[in-house]
Formats: sequence, structure tokens, C-alpha cells
Amino acid sequence: MLPWVQLASAIAPDGDTLRLMRRGDEFSIRLQGGNELMNSRLGRSEEALATLALDRLADRPAPRVLIGGLGMGFTLRAAQAVASPQARLIVAEIVPELVGWATQHMAAVFGGCLSDPRVQVRIGDVGAQIRQATTAFDAILLDVDNGPDGLTRTGNDALYGTAGLQAARRALSPGGVLAVWSAEPDAAFERRLAGCGFAVSTHGVRAGGSGRGSRHVIWIGVRRDD
Repeated sequence: MLPWVQLASAIAPDGDTLRLMRRGDEFSIRLQGGNELMNSRLGRSEEALATLALDRLADRPAPRVLIGGLGMGFTLRAAQAVASPQARLIVAEIVPELVGWATQHMAAVFGGCLSDPRVQVRIGDVGAQIRQATTAFDAILLDVDNGPDGLTRTGNDALYGTAGLQAARRALSPGGVLAVWSAEPDAAFERRLAGCGFAVSTHGVRAGGSGRGSRHVIWIGVRRDD
């Protein structure tokens, strides 16, 4: 078996070191200690984050979508595949080096998706973009850390706590969708999401194709205005 080779590293704003690894045509982004955050062969659940959310916006000709986290681009590419030509897809990525990795080391994975005129990449915290917005988005897709019980950033509580969910609701248009990816179920988060004014559905999706890989969780919260 081919060995893993480190291609690049980056320091996240909270001080964690991220490492980009390659083995043949497979890529992995890991923490310095070895914990894998994402893998180029296991993106089915991240794709579902986009398709499940945008399915609920099928009647909107020009949806405005905020994607939290570029990662390996699974969510972005899935959104591009189903979004209308008039859609706006804004990606907030807090680690600027990941954008460079996408166009250099992982160009074969990303293809030309970042050159799509519907796409805008903003370097910065997605939480700050949410807090500054009012009815600005039709969908917010959050694949940040490992979900509400994140591994790497304690600051993610600002996204998944009550205040963060209320800010997301304000940032959404009426009937807009908040979609959240998680590595694990979280009944408390599901209740909190419902309590913050969302009609919630929960979906279990395997990470890999053909039913392979870990089962991840996606919450779809549709903004209630009753």
C-alpha cells in the first residue's frame, strides 16, 4: 500500500495545525495529532447537506446560499449541480490556505468549481457573516468542525448554541433553510434547533457511496414564521 505523504500544513485561527495528506489519488485533511477531519473518498453526507437543503428551495429561481466551510468542496459542488444559473453560492472559509490547496494540490478533486461565476469565496468566520445578516440568505449550510459537538474549535458554540441559532434564523429569508452536518447524533441540539423557530427533520447519511462509511447526521431546519 502506498504511504501517506504530507503536502502542506496550515495553522487555524485557534492555533490548531491542519495537515494535507495524499496517498495516490486520495487526499486527507487531518489535525496534527492524526485525527482525520475529511477525506476525498468520503463526501456523500457533505453532498447531501446541499441537496437536502436546496430541494426545499426548488420554487426559488435565484436562491442565495451561504456555505460554512470549503473543506474538500463536496457541499459546494453538490449545490452547484442542483442550483439554478441565477443562484448565488457564498463560501465562508476561515483558513485561507484551504482555498490555495483547492486550486493547487487538490485541483483534480475540485475541478473548476471555484471559477463558477455563481460562487464567491469569503475568507473569514461564517458565524460573523451570519450575525451581520438580516434575511440575506435563502439557505445556510453549516459543515463546520464535526458539528454541534465539534472537535477543534470551542468557538463553534457561537454557531450551534441558542444565540447562534437565533442569529441564523434572523439571517434567513422567510421559509429559508438552515442545514447542519454532524458526525454524531445530538438530541439536545435537535431540541434547541426546534426551540429557536425551526421545523426540524433529521437525516442519517453514510459517508461513502453504496452504503459504506460512518453514518453521519444532517438536520434540516426550515424557518417558521407562525
